[in-house]
Amino acid sequence: MNDSIATIEPDEGLKTWGWVSYVLHLVVAVAAVLPGAQVSIALLLIALVIDLVKRGDAANTWQASHFSWRIRSVLWAGLWYLLTAWLWLVFIVPGWIAWGLISVWFLYRIVKGMVRMNDGRAVEAA
Repeated sequence: MNDSIATIEPDEGLKTWGWVSYVLHLVVAVAAVLPGAQVSIALLLIALVIDLVKRGDAANTWQASHFSWRIRSVLWAGLWYLLTAWLWLVFIVPGWIAWGLISVWFLYRIVKGMVRMNDGRAVEAA
């Protein structure tokens, strides 16, 4: 066995992927809340793909809830953005308010998940 090659525990590898995903989500979430600070949706899609691919590796671990949490956050926010998109066409102010609230909700979910991940806890746990 070659001692010069460091091995990473599966739990730590998942945690690293989780942090990469959370940071990408955070960049998108902060940009969604700050006017004029929009970033590419590609960052969100990259984070979503990471979560979808690595979710199976996290099965039966405390980190599984984090992968599901991020996936659900993106899917719900996306659905709410789509359902409220018509407000922008008819009424600009209600559209701005609706999307602002969705963006703040998304940011809250990402920060809450990051705090729980930092504490080494599942995200649904109180």
